[in-house]
Amino acid sequence: MSTPVLIAILFAALLHAGWNALLKSQPDKMAGALAVSIGSALMGLVCLVYTGLPAREAWPLVASSAVLHTGYFLFLTSAYRVGDLSQVYPIARGVAPLITAAAAGVVLGETLTPLETAAVATIGLGLISLVLTAKTDGRLNVVSCTLALVTGLFISAYSLNDGIGARLAGNSVAYYSTAAILNCAMMCIGMSFFRRNIVAVAFTACRRSLWIGGPLSFIAYALITWAFTQAPIALVSALRETSLVFALIIGTLFLKERVNLAKIVSVFVTLSGAVLLRLQS
Repeated sequence: MSTPVLIAILFAALLHAGWNALLKSQPDKMAGALAVSIGSALMGLVCLVYTGLPAREAWPLVASSAVLHTGYFLFLTSAYRVGDLSQVYPIARGVAPLITAAAAGVVLGETLTPLETAAVATIGLGLISLVLTAKTDGRLNVVSCTLALVTGLFISAYSLNDGIGARLAGNSVAYYSTAAILNCAMMCIGMSFFRRNIVAVAFTACRRSLWIGGPLSFIAYALITWAFTQAPIALVSALRETSLVFALIIGTLFLKERVNLAKIVSVFVTLSGAVLLRLQS
């Protein structure tokens, strides 16, 4: 992985943590998430004016990308309803790069060096270890953990799907712009079945998520889809999960969340994986 690609992924991880922190401060999480999707779609419309549509070969993957991203959101929100954020998010994001690395080898024939494999495993285990820092009654919520694992499967699936799609599209920004618009349409229709006025709420009560979170989300994943065309999907998928490290830093500095030794150790392990990738470079 070249240095420019590595920097782009880390910057995308920072942006990802930024819009997630913004969403966390939103009282209405569901409407806020929809606002982020709408904001991303608006950015996609602007970009398509300049890039044009992706190549015809990528359109089936654009459609499946929208379906997979919608499924990811549904399972993630379901997991949050029955479990703690500190359990669900690290499990979902931690298992994703491990599954992606294995699947990429089978589906695409992408092989990693021993050092790259160690880096992916280290990042994944570092993220999963954050579960141990959660303040719980000592028991894991089986339902939420199961939903989190399924969410991780969706993350892995859309990572592989978008990696292949971006390569076929001829232009990664055109690919993601189209997928973001379609995904937004699906989320608006689907969420309206549960809350009839949710689109209106997203526009009126979630303006920060719409006008700040949406663009941050779009730029973050646009950088990732570009990186998929420049480096093995498994490495990109693993390195982008360092967003959780940035999220912890933002939470500590700006949201006044507490940090303890266990979290520091988990962050150190995760960053060690990123250092291994840099050494491989």
